[in-house]
Amino acid sequence: MRNGVFFCQVEDGKNLNVDAIAKYAANLPGVEIVQNLGLKPHLKASLLADLILANSLTRIVIAGDMPGYYKPVFTKAMALAGCNTDEVRLASFKEHGATGEIALDRAKATVACANMGVPFALVAIPTGNPVNHSTLVIGGGIAGIQASLEIANAGKQVYLVEQTGTIGGHMAMFDKTFPTLDCAACILTPKMVSVVQHEMIRLLTCSDVTEVSGNPGSYRVRIRQRPRRIDVDSCVACGICSDVCPVKVDSEFDSKITKRKAVYIPFPQAVPNAYLIDEASCTYILSNGIKCGVCAKKCPKECINLAETETFLDLEVGNIIIATGYELLDVQKIEQYGYGKYPNVLTSIEFERLTNASGCTGGRIVTKTKLFNRKSQQEEWVFVPEGVPPRSVAILHCVGSRNNKYNAYCSRVCCMYSLKFAHLIKEKIPDVKCYEFYIDMRAFGKGYEEFADRIRHEGTFVVRGHSASVEMVNDQMTVKGEDIINDRMVEFKVDMVILAVGLIPSAGTEEISKMLEITRDSDGWFSELDYNGNPTDTERGGIYVAGMCQGPKDIPDTVAQASAVAAGVLRSITSGRGIGHLSSVSLSEIEDRAKTIHAV
Repeated sequence: MRNGVFFCQVEDGKNLNVDAIAKYAANLPGVEIVQNLGLKPHLKASLLADLILANSLTRIVIAGDMPGYYKPVFTKAMALAGCNTDEVRLASFKEHGATGEIALDRAKATVACANMGVPFALVAIPTGNPVNHSTLVIGGGIAGIQASLEIANAGKQVYLVEQTGTIGGHMAMFDKTFPTLDCAACILTPKMVSVVQHEMIRLLTCSDVTEVSGNPGSYRVRIRQRPRRIDVDSCVACGICSDVCPVKVDSEFDSKITKRKAVYIPFPQAVPNAYLIDEASCTYILSNGIKCGVCAKKCPKECINLAETETFLDLEVGNIIIATGYELLDVQKIEQYGYGKYPNVLTSIEFERLTNASGCTGGRIVTKTKLFNRKSQQEEWVFVPEGVPPRSVAILHCVGSRNNKYNAYCSRVCCMYSLKFAHLIKEKIPDVKCYEFYIDMRAFGKGYEEFADRIRHEGTFVVRGHSASVEMVNDQMTVKGEDIINDRMVEFKVDMVILAVGLIPSAGTEEISKMLEITRDSDGWFSELDYNGNPTDTERGGIYVAGMCQGPKDIPDTVAQASAVAAGVLRSITSGRGIGHLSSVSLSEIEDRAKTIHAV
């Protein structure tokens, strides 16, 4: 073969020395020409065809962060030159993990494999190690729950670590799931109960992973367990301690639209179904035992220990699953929507809790009511069950998503949950006017397109165009935006605005990535080994990603990925040989293996 290697970058790879890789490529067998075409080059197929003919090239290697972006023009050039278009090979640095300390050697190895026509994944296979049969799962959302149950049901020990006081994650906060409108709690809570009752799962709530060492198949993990100060086994969730507690703070589970006590249970179906004490707001803890302590005095089971301290647990596991989930973008950064300024501008998760039957209004959709707070001696806007329902509601898509200023990527689930909101609003308030502003309708899943059509037929006014702003005009909220279908600007007077806020990696993602030595992509999500061929493994052997921590996805995709991760863990356990770190395979080893396969 007479090969030509062309470097084309889509993004500015500041941490990658492309010139050094190009010099390496020039010395590879069969390489006749090497060109660095730079950042976002404008290529013409005719000129490339002339170059191919002038050098009698029979194979083209496109190297870069996303070489597939340039494959069509090179394929056309090969066709114009009368060459075999199947001999356009890709050497993708991003796909094969050319980042960090190993970036240069990994990029060279990727180019070498493409040059010989050998798939990188076929030769970059680390050696195996004996595997401990225990598994650590970090994160107790639906992904962590599903993976834990799959592994435990196969008779293998699982340690499920959750930093909050209950498992369930964001799904526990939802009212309905799209597109079937099934009750989210009806799907999730049986799985939560199965976790706490399973003899092969040890549930560790209020816990964090602080240290990880060792090698694939034998990881040593240290877990910090923060004190709940209420014994889980003794507590019967009678609620007496919470009734007598004098402290009220914002409820995280209800997205801070209502209050909870310093002694609290996150929600009625929480697992474990026991109360805990918030050390950040408990008067007794903050005063070093001088004030209050009434909860311990009133507890009929005497299961409260206000002096309890944190403990540490050391484990040895063979595999680790990361299922740390996501958070919502801080929408206060986007000032034109008036969040935090106008009381009835809500985020998507706030509306989830408002419309939920277990929420502060019993599921009634109402606007906020101004009440006088005797404690603060100030008026404040709050949700009350007897509040006034909105006469008109606007739902704004892509708030912070598909926006280079905030998140350039699509958050995937926003279109569908916004349509779900429209249905719930029309169902509970039949005469309400409902408006949806969207850019593109991403109804990508099974039954999703049909659900989108259903919402239109139910009377929701769907506007294709970006919403520009939310303003207050004569004590009336007004949403201004564009209607690109009819080529006009529109204004709607509304009583409530719901923001479909974009998703971001959960807090602590960066810390975990450093601890586990797992790379993240440019948007901050954990990087998988191969998005197309191996979307659950990571660069480090025996460490997997499941659910939203890898990138935005809906519940069905999350559950499917968690089950796939569990299958990978069980495969490594049953075979007795786990896969080692990919970074342990040297450039020379990859070259030698590729040469062997190429010779065959």
